Amino acid sequence: MTILINIGIVLLTFCLMECVTWLTHKYIMHGLLWVLHDDHHNKAHTFFEKNDYFFVIFACISMGFFLLGTFIAGLDFLFYIGIGITLYGLAYFMVHDILIHQRFKLFSRTNNFYFRALRKAHKVHHKHLGKEEGECFGMLFVPLRYFKEALRSSK
Repeated sequence: MTILINIGIVLLTFCLMECVTWLTHKYIMHGLLWVLHDDHHNKAHTFFEKNDYFFVIFACISMGFFLLGTFIAGLDFLFYIGIGITLYGLAYFMVHDILIHQRFKLFSRTNNFYFRALRKAHKVHHKHLGKEEGECFGMLFVPLRYFKEALRSSK
């Protein structure tokens, strides 16, 4: 029973991270910390971007959950929240940096309708070069219209 609860915590955290990502992207990356996110929209032609600091920030938060969940109560729910955040970070990296932006030339020929929808939503997000007037701030769950477009374009 305990293992099912722990798996549930990991899955719930993973799903909630999409909400955290949306809020962080809209109000922090396109707001207070635009100075770090700007080079992601206005390419600086370097492999690393200031935007990559957000990866470090979320990794530190995840490590904090691991540490608290391990040393305070010995593998309590905080540890499993850390796993959920880490798995979301891995998924985000795979989708955003590898699949969409091709920072590593892997999966460049993937033509799955779900990935086409993600790419389209992200392309719409990047058409805005400034921090205002943005749209599509999520990553793994994008508005339904992009899935409909992806299905239509495959016919």
